[in-house]
Amino acid sequence: MIYLDNAATSFPKPPEVSRAMSGVMEKIGGNPGRGGHAGALAGGRILERCRELAAEYTGVQGPERVIFCLNCTDALNTAIRGTLHAGDEVLVSHAEHNAVMRPLMGYHDAGKITVRILPPDERGLLPPQTVSQAIGPKTALCVLCHASNVTGIVQSAGEIARACHEKGVPLLLDAAQTAGTEDIASVHADMIAMPGHKGLLGPMGTGLLCLGDGMLPRPLREGGTGSASESLRQPAMLPDRLESGTANLPGIAGLTQGIKFVLRHRAAMAEYEQALRARLREGLGNISGVTLYDGPADAAHVPVVSFNIRGMDSGQAADALNERKIAVRGGLHCAPSIHAWLGSGGAVRASLGPFNTEKEVDSFLSAVLAISRL
Repeated sequence: MIYLDNAATSFPKPPEVSRAMSGVMEKIGGNPGRGGHAGALAGGRILERCRELAAEYTGVQGPERVIFCLNCTDALNTAIRGTLHAGDEVLVSHAEHNAVMRPLMGYHDAGKITVRILPPDERGLLPPQTVSQAIGPKTALCVLCHASNVTGIVQSAGEIARACHEKGVPLLLDAAQTAGTEDIASVHADMIAMPGHKGLLGPMGTGLLCLGDGMLPRPLREGGTGSASESLRQPAMLPDRLESGTANLPGIAGLTQGIKFVLRHRAAMAEYEQALRARLREGLGNISGVTLYDGPADAAHVPVVSFNIRGMDSGQAADALNERKIAVRGGLHCAPSIHAWLGSGGAVRASLGPFNTEKEVDSFLSAVLAISRL
């Protein structure tokens, strides 16, 4: 199988990820924070090391501000539901994932908040001045998809963050496609939601919410934290405030190794993935009947390219590639708003990772060419 679905989840993982996960299962018999014995303490050290690495990567001030979540969707829901109040207005880009739009529109439809979708320019970029001009007295939050999981275009998140901060509005950055590939710390977002299993190369079922100074969302879940057990009320301190129940210790151990790998190799990985993307994009552009949905060539992109083949539904094309043992994703990619803006009706998405090769890209292009001639 040629795996080109890294925007859904990266594969394969560095070998040390699975070794760390199995090491927890085989050697550490303890629940972090739920005991003073060696196993529980060893588990606690794993959690703390992962927080330290994530804080280093994102630039948040202190590992306690790194919150373990089930995935990026869980992190986004924690940030959104824990921050907004009745009567608030929220600004979002045109490229948001359903992980953002569904909780927001649920509140909007119930009459609790107002959601404004801001239009991009003709390049697919959200101008910072558009954000600044849209901020009003009721604007309580701006949510930004750092990079589209369809077009791959990277937004000017740092400039948008500055525009928000000038008006006193916090920015929630959805880094689902940029965590592990982009310089997240330079954005200076107030909250950053990240999956552990994509660009950070960790296992599924892991995610992070990184909180800037002053951000203290209300918890979605309350329960045992291993701290302040004498109290019947949820602790106010971070990270316990937002982490109830037993942590996914094997997953977090794997994520720790994934982040370590990324921190060691991020620059080389980014350069390599961009070279592969350029090869893939150029090849698709030379195939008659292929329509690309990746925006201007001079815009920054993550290694994602979406396209359609004339006369074929995106699902049919993805199935045809699967029959040739090539894994891609067809459809709307849980991002119907940007497909509506593109007018695509859905697309085939090929997304690259650090372990793909030029040979795999060339094999994929040969398969697309063959399918386009059917």
